[in-house]
Amino acid sequence: MELLVYIPKQTPRINYIFRHICGRILGFKVKFTSKVEDFISFEGVKFSYAKKRLGNEVFIQKFGLLEELGINDLNFSMDLWENVPCFFRVSSESDIPFDIFSASFYLVTRYEEYQPHVKNDVDSYPIEESLAYQHDFLRTPVVDVWAYKLKAILEAKFPDIKFPQKKFKSQFLISVSKAFKHRHNGFVRFVGASLRDLLQLQLKSMFDRFKTMLRLQQDPYDVYDELINFAKENRMKLDFYFQLSNYSRYTKGISYNKRIYHKLIKSMGDYGDLGLLPGFEALYSFEILKKEKKRWESIVNRSLSKTLIKNYHLNFPDAYLNFNKLEIDEDFSMGYQKNIGFRAGTCTSFQFYDLNLEQVSGLVLQPYVLNSNVLKTVDTYNKIEELKELKSSIKAVNGQMNFLFENSDFAESGSKNAIFALMKEML
Repeated sequence: MELLVYIPKQTPRINYIFRHICGRILGFKVKFTSKVEDFISFEGVKFSYAKKRLGNEVFIQKFGLLEELGINDLNFSMDLWENVPCFFRVSSESDIPFDIFSASFYLVTRYEEYQPHVKNDVDSYPIEESLAYQHDFLRTPVVDVWAYKLKAILEAKFPDIKFPQKKFKSQFLISVSKAFKHRHNGFVRFVGASLRDLLQLQLKSMFDRFKTMLRLQQDPYDVYDELINFAKENRMKLDFYFQLSNYSRYTKGISYNKRIYHKLIKSMGDYGDLGLLPGFEALYSFEILKKEKKRWESIVNRSLSKTLIKNYHLNFPDAYLNFNKLEIDEDFSMGYQKNIGFRAGTCTSFQFYDLNLEQVSGLVLQPYVLNSNVLKTVDTYNKIEELKELKSSIKAVNGQMNFLFENSDFAESGSKNAIFALMKEML
């Protein structure tokens, strides 16, 4: 369905955020006009976005951010609109008391992350400095909520028109930075690790390693068959992301050259989509990232389209710029590693917008709501109730919930059963 928007002047920012809110979230095909006569004669769904109202149309007054260039210091205060946090207030002439498009652009482009800040040890951008954390709306997909409130206003104005609908979706991603805990690591590493355990009196770990190497028990991280069986039983799809980095301080998995690793990667591709888990060095070096992409493609025999950063710095926006250069289609790294919620304020996928160049890229960012790192310091079962509440708010706007886990999360029966219970609830 087509939606017409009157704007005095079109800008790249306006084009970008309108296509996210009206297109991706609400399902409209957006068309712009600067001719008043064309706007008045149009008989479908329409509204104006300007400084002044034209007549009796649905009118959203603009704040001005979408006409600026670059990153500037912005002074604004927080408000509430129908119990939902909002900012960039406009006059009472507007049908919505704030500029939802400027506010959404601020959140979705991660405008605040381009501004000066002190980086932390996990997410690069400290969550404590984010607007969503400071004003307690991190767990509310406010951009989607605002969009659905706009939809309600349009439905009241155009009651005879049937509006597009989309469905709630949940997705589970499994990262594999270390495919096996003990097996296939090589004799030298086996001896070194065993001596270290002996010196540190970690006798249980040493015996587990010996039993695994003697095939008296299964490698703790070899949980792939169980994951696939669980997915089949519950009619869900699991996507797998594999690391193919050189051995280093940050990479302790088996060699990317090993046939057993290639066989594992290919076999997981039979049950879900495959993607690359870039190594730490690849996030700071385009050439290393390019090498890892080539390794992945030579193993899988097709072009790489998906990436995920789970336990390293996001390195925003440089990582996304490099992904875009390599023509990667989707990335699933937009979230906070140790907090549940929405880093970009939306539960709908969106294109990466480079504020430095004022350009929209072809890279689509898929925000996640939970990184399993959150569960390593708390009882997983206690988080299920919190996530059920969050799921209700996301279903209300027909959004998507992405969850990031790693194969090592399923190594112990207690944590494995808790995560399986969580996954069932989130379907």
